[in-house]
Amino acid sequence: MAQKVGVLGSGQVGQVLAAGFKRHGYDVTIGSREPEKLKAWQAAAGQGVALGTFAEAAAAGDIVVLAVKGTVASEALKLAGAANLKGKLVIDATNPIAEAPPEQGVLKFFTDLTSSLMEKLQAEHPDAKFVKAFSSVGSAQMVNPSYPGGRPTMFIAGNDAAAKTKVGQILDQFGWDVEDMGTAAGARAIEPLCIVWCLPGFLRNQWNHAFKVLKP
Repeated sequence: MAQKVGVLGSGQVGQVLAAGFKRHGYDVTIGSREPEKLKAWQAAAGQGVALGTFAEAAAAGDIVVLAVKGTVASEALKLAGAANLKGKLVIDATNPIAEAPPEQGVLKFFTDLTSSLMEKLQAEHPDAKFVKAFSSVGSAQMVNPSYPGGRPTMFIAGNDAAAKTKVGQILDQFGWDVEDMGTAAGARAIEPLCIVWCLPGFLRNQWNHAFKVLKP
């Protein structure tokens, strides 16, 4: 029986991850404030993905993927409902990008290096098992990226070891090597990688790269 995934967020990241999970054999529901707006996407790239509200997607998933703008992440989880998140793995693909333009290509965050958005979300939903992932690469490379240098590296962090193991298995399916950055506090280091990743894009319109950890 296929494992069920509920994706919260109907933007580009949510659509890419929903379609990716579906291609890899998962039963997927994507949640939106206005699910009907996804009908055209569902008929094309999202074939086989069910549509629903945030609460319906969270309730449907054994695994929940949070794929919204960081500024609305708390609200999206409230709409999903704490009862629908309790005990579940929540893959957090968000970044705390502020509603302000970049300065010389450098994004602005609404957090600082002593805290992370994921830690805030974990504190708001202590009964869920948050794992940071998919936050340090663009949506086009999230599922089965292809690079001449081999598999790129995805950084993860979270407090629950079993949840991180599951995310590692998913990332392996999706074509990634995994580097575990420890507990939820590790998200303080992972989230700013979004700033580094975006710099070549803003400066030189280069958006097709990914990070890779090299080991002896």
